[in-house]
Amino acid sequence: MDKWILKYFTLIRVMIALIIGVAVTILMIYLISEYPGESLKYFFTGPLVSKGRLFNILEMAAPMIFCGVAIALSFQADQFNLGAEGSFIIAAAVGTAFAVSTNMPAFIHIPLVLLVAGATGAAWSLIPGILKAKWKASELVSSLMMNYVALYLSLFLINSYFRDLDAGFLVSLRLPETALFTQFLPGTRMHFGIILAVIAALAAYYFLYHTTSGYEFRQTGYNKQFARFGGINIIKVIIMSQVLLGFVAGVGGVSEVMGIHGRFLWQGFPNYGWDGIIVAIIGRSHPILIIFSSLLLAYLRVGGQVLNLMGDVPAELVNVIQSLIILLITAEAFLGQWKYRITRRQAEKEEAAK
Repeated sequence: MDKWILKYFTLIRVMIALIIGVAVTILMIYLISEYPGESLKYFFTGPLVSKGRLFNILEMAAPMIFCGVAIALSFQADQFNLGAEGSFIIAAAVGTAFAVSTNMPAFIHIPLVLLVAGATGAAWSLIPGILKAKWKASELVSSLMMNYVALYLSLFLINSYFRDLDAGFLVSLRLPETALFTQFLPGTRMHFGIILAVIAALAAYYFLYHTTSGYEFRQTGYNKQFARFGGINIIKVIIMSQVLLGFVAGVGGVSEVMGIHGRFLWQGFPNYGWDGIIVAIIGRSHPILIIFSSLLLAYLRVGGQVLNLMGDVPAELVNVIQSLIILLITAEAFLGQWKYRITRRQAEKEEAAK
């Protein structure tokens, strides 16, 4: 039993954090709501009672998966890059500009738009990677600052050259039909970008755990000095992790335009990059777990919307829940004594068996 607990301790710790988060949610709803029973029903089962809400969870989770996987690739190499938000939005803007400026068959147009957006995100994320690798500049600071440059550069590009003057607000021209993802389920906004997000997570999992470069990423993340002594090119790993982060986030950004909105319409941060950090932390930077943590966060968000609409509890309650869960998951001391006692007991058993 002790061996099993130690093997799956991280997963168990995450599940306990989630259970505590749910328990606190129930307590807060009982303290705030005049009709706690109804409010609990709205929050926990509201997202499941209609097809629209159910598929809205998947739609909301797709950009979170893209950004979460992008962040995880960086985290696995011990690079705390916050640039997914910047790569996401500038790739969406450049991808939109390319899509509305070109005309070709859909089977060529769609892959090219994705490639242009991914390359844009990769090039943008390369800058803090080079700064870190060559001059040891903090990737946290440089990527955070560049997010704002990406935002205003994107707004300048769209509003100055690709704005739809016939629209009543600041949006880009609509993408041509040949550059749009088909929404394939009637009554929902399910589109190929959602499938592409899952493919990206699976590809990242294969890369990290079944390739030499992925091993170098993880070894650098575990112990940078040992990796260097083992012959791993640390500079290459740093730059490659940033490039992959930007590429995946960039594809996620333009996928949201191609599948949901049909045009670039953001005038501020869409905040999917920050959501990516949340789901990467909850999923412990594991691409497969990030799929589930994205679905969990999307479920909480939709439940919060239903609760706010139908009940008497503000949707901001969801922010409290996710903050508590993240705090418990990232706190290394949480259940640390329990793990220590189990490890010591297991060591004593193995010693006695010799």
